[in-house]
Amino acid sequence: MASLLAQDQPSNPWFTWDYVANNRQDILSALEQHVTLTVETILIALLLSFPLALLAYRYRRLAGPVLALTGVLYTIPSLSLFAFLAPFTGLRARTVLIGLVMYALLILVRNILAGLDGVPDEVREAALGMGYGRGRMLLSVELPVALPTIMAGVRVATVSTIALITVGVIVGYGGLGGLLLAGFQNNFYHAEILTASLLTVALGLTADLLLAGVTRVLTPWARSRS
Repeated sequence: MASLLAQDQPSNPWFTWDYVANNRQDILSALEQHVTLTVETILIALLLSFPLALLAYRYRRLAGPVLALTGVLYTIPSLSLFAFLAPFTGLRARTVLIGLVMYALLILVRNILAGLDGVPDEVREAALGMGYGRGRMLLSVELPVALPTIMAGVRVATVSTIALITVGVIVGYGGLGGLLLAGFQNNFYHAEILTASLLTVALGLTADLLLAGVTRVLTPWARSRS
């Protein structure tokens, strides 16, 4: 009797190409939304974190408050944050975007500040001796030297953002998280859950490798020194 019942139940494999083939458009749409949210988050977070980090770098008394503020934002649970923002910003992609940018700020501000602090004093003194002003020194000397540390922060923020986007499904914009939720709601459909999970991990690894390659291209001196 038990064997007959088992045969009547539909198969629920952890992976099947039939699911991928039959839902190709949905998977691509979710992946596109995931990538778009990631790129927008990192670009906006960089635009905001650079002024904050430079402010903390130039005026040391502001470093503590700036880092404390971004740290407090980072500790807010993502589900609570999205639920709090939704009544004000609506069930839109910008709701998820605002939350993701807030989380990325701490990582980026800390790394930008750490990179600038790591510039050797003798390098600054040599630049001053050559007549460099503050603006020229920042663009031509300090930022290039700090770039490996800054890019390390970008890599961490990017991978972290890719993971957090899935939580955005609470307001309807979770990228691959939408497939994860649908899989759980659809009688715990294994293939849908595993496909979305694997794609999220693959996206994170791909982004990290791409950014690592960009870092190597932009900082050839660091590669030769190592």
